Amino acid sequence: MTDRPAPPSYEPLPEDWETALFVVAHPDDIEYGAAAAVARWTGQGKRIVYCMVTSGEAGIDGLHPDECASVREAEEIASARIVGVDEVVFLRLPDGILEYGVALRRAIAQVVREQRPDVALTINFRETFGGTNLNQADHIAVGRALLDAVRDAGNRWIFPEQLTDDLEPWGGVRAVWAGNSPQATHAVDVTDTFDAGVASLEEHRAYIDGLGWDGWDPEEFLDGILRSGGQGLGVTHAATFEVFPLGWG
Repeated sequence: MTDRPAPPSYEPLPEDWETALFVVAHPDDIEYGAAAAVARWTGQGKRIVYCMVTSGEAGIDGLHPDECASVREAEEIASARIVGVDEVVFLRLPDGILEYGVALRRAIAQVVREQRPDVALTINFRETFGGTNLNQADHIAVGRALLDAVRDAGNRWIFPEQLTDDLEPWGGVRAVWAGNSPQATHAVDVTDTFDAGVASLEEHRAYIDGLGWDGWDPEEFLDGILRSGGQGLGVTHAATFEVFPLGWG
């Protein structure tokens, strides 16, 4: 009889912060688990801003990008509202062909300077989701660029053209957290906000229908993800994150 590996054990995420910026490539990226954590935090009175680098306009095969962009933006705004987020920034960079580099760092650094968050979040930007399932290039590019952009934002000599009377450097980001990373070390209890996370995902009706996943159940899907995280935190449901501390030491 082969012993089964023990489930991972997670540390609780710190919650001694007030403002967060959640930067992802596409509308719906946050909703595959992390939105339930957002609902917990907004319920605590924290301010969270979403930043969509693209509008997900290349995400529905049967819908032209010119029409798809507005549909997916509207779905994300409605989805965010369910978990207490009323600020959604759209950078409208091209979906599917994002490239890590200075241009992407510049765009994200400006949002960091504008929003001045204590923590910045994204989703998994490792090469895989754990195992053989490859991650999308857009996710990888955005995550890598965010790590650099939060440091760029604090240096007045990087992208100085952004700095005006109303915009100053911001070096106050303590850490970057990546949701659903296969190398997650921390988690947050979302047992009480699980239903809000499901409702948030369900707002992406056009996108889910466009994928053609017959019989796909958002509640069952999220239960599988978040129950697995909960095992490592000793609760029913938990959202997991890889933590990238900033600063020295």
